[in-house]
Amino acid sequence: MTSLVAFFKIVLLLLWTLPLVTTQMLVLLFHKGQGAYIVPRFWHKGVCKIIGLKTEICGVPVHGTQLIFISNHLSYLDIPVIGSYLLASFIAKEDVAHWPVIGFLSKVQQTAFISRTSAHARKVANALDSMLKQGKSLILFPEGTSSAGTGVLPFKSSLFSLSMPKDMAPIPIQPFILELVSVNGHPPTSQNRDIYAWYGDMDFGPHIWEFLKNKGATVRLTFLPVIFPENGHDRKTLCQIVQHKIEAGLAPQ
Repeated sequence: MTSLVAFFKIVLLLLWTLPLVTTQMLVLLFHKGQGAYIVPRFWHKGVCKIIGLKTEICGVPVHGTQLIFISNHLSYLDIPVIGSYLLASFIAKEDVAHWPVIGFLSKVQQTAFISRTSAHARKVANALDSMLKQGKSLILFPEGTSSAGTGVLPFKSSLFSLSMPKDMAPIPIQPFILELVSVNGHPPTSQNRDIYAWYGDMDFGPHIWEFLKNKGATVRLTFLPVIFPENGHDRKTLCQIVQHKIEAGLAPQ
């Protein structure tokens, strides 16, 4: 029975995705500004509804100005949760661009892909610089990978330099905390947490299939006060400040 439920959800996802992706591709032919995030946000909201992802919002997400949003990271499922609320581009590893289906969907919602290879470093830097100059907001997961969500992995400081671009005023940072509140209507435990969390050597296919067989999960996004980079701040200092605030606000689980 649960497998039939998962299959039904996949059919609904396909029916929901095809017309909206077509619409988004047409939008991108003429416009790549703030309005080009409206269709993806609508798509994310539908995805959450279909697969059973509910979101609680605490604090106030800032809209209407350019920001760099920074959060801890539990799963690929974080993407529709966050994308349902923020009009911004995610920053993802380059290999995500080559994932079947997911890579294509990431591109049409204007994801910025970063590479760890020195050969592509300049190309990546130019692409991010261009997005910032266009006034786009970005969403960054500085842990560099997802985790079980019981704590915060050490942040990588390299991309914090985005908040202090050359030839531009500093870009404010809004940290936010992502917490798993419940799975199938029950508080997260060591037994059910991994139905949502995706990390380590977990395979994507079996994991998403298992999630679709279940009722879903509730995730809380807690938006913290905006941080304004100052003259005395470098990327490492900003990294430490943001990590401390997210760690301090993440309830022990």
